[in-house]
Amino acid sequence: MKFLHISDLHIGKRVNEFSMIEDQKYILRQIKEIALEKQVDAVMIAGDIYDKPVPSAEAVQLFDQFLTGLADCGKKVFAVSGNHDSAERIAFGAQLMSSREVYVSPVYDGEVRCVTCQDAYGELCIWLLPFIRPAVVRHAWRKVTEGISIGKKDAGTKQDLAQEDDVETVETYQDALQFVVSHMPVDASKRNILVAHQFVTGASRCESEEVSVGGLDQIGAEVFDVFDYVALGHIHSPQHIERETLRYCGTPLKYSFSEAEQKKEIKEKGDIFIEKVPLKPLRDLRKIRGTYSGTDVERVFMRA
Repeated sequence: MKFLHISDLHIGKRVNEFSMIEDQKYILRQIKEIALEKQVDAVMIAGDIYDKPVPSAEAVQLFDQFLTGLADCGKKVFAVSGNHDSAERIAFGAQLMSSREVYVSPVYDGEVRCVTCQDAYGELCIWLLPFIRPAVVRHAWRKVTEGISIGKKDAGTKQDLAQEDDVETVETYQDALQFVVSHMPVDASKRNILVAHQFVTGASRCESEEVSVGGLDQIGAEVFDVFDYVALGHIHSPQHIERETLRYCGTPLKYSFSEAEQKKEIKEKGDIFIEKVPLKPLRDLRKIRGTYSGTDVERVFMRA
C-alpha cells in the first residue's frame, strides 16, 4: 500500500492575528491533488488537526470538506488527535465514518485502535494512538483493572492486564508510552504502522510548538522499535529520528517565523520507499529585516 503522511494541520490557526484559513483551504486542496496524482491508497494524519480544542465552525467545516473529498475519491484516512485537539471531539462519529473508510482514534481507554488492511503482500496493521499524557494512561488503566473499561465486553482477568501497582509507576511520558506499547497486541510477524503524536528525543523543535518544562514530554525512539513505520506528528519541521522510518513530516504551512526558512513536505511511503513531496503555499512566510525609519509602515503613519 502507498500512504501520504501529513500532520499538524492546525486548522483555524491565526499567525500574528492573521487568519490562515484561506491558506489552509489552498494547501488541503493541494494535498488532495497529490493523493490523486500519486495514486496513494490512504492518508495518515498524525494529530493537531485543529489549532484549538474547541475549533471554530469554519475550521470544522474545512476539515469535513477535506475528509469528504478524500473519501469520495476512494482514499482511506487514518487520523489521530494531537495535544491541540480535543480527543473526544475528534472521536465523535468514528463508527459512522468507518463506513467510509475514514478511521479516527478513539479516546484512549487502555486500548489502541488497530485497523487491518489487506494488500498483495498480506495483512497490514495500522495502529491509531492519540496524544497521551501519563495521567491519561493511569486513569484508563485504573478502570481496566477494576473491570469497567469503556468499550470492553470482557475486561479479562487481572493477570491478563496490567496490575494496578504497575500503573502507578507511570510518571513520565517515557513511562506512559512504554506502558501503552507493551500492552498493545502487536504481531511482529506482520507489517505494523503506528500513527502517533508525541515528542521523540532528538527531534528539532520550532517556536510555534508547545514545550514542556525540563523536557518531560520526551520519549526515546527505542519505544517504537516494534513498528515498521511510525508516522509522527507534533514537531513542525520534517525530519527522521535514528531511522528513516521513524519520521515527522512537519506542518504543511509555516506557523512561526522560526519556520520561515523551511521547505514543507509530506511523506509518501510504499513498501520501503519514502518520497518527499514539496508543497507550495498560497502565501509564503518571510522575515524582513531593517530599521523602522524609512519603511512603508512609517510613511503610512506619517500620512495618517
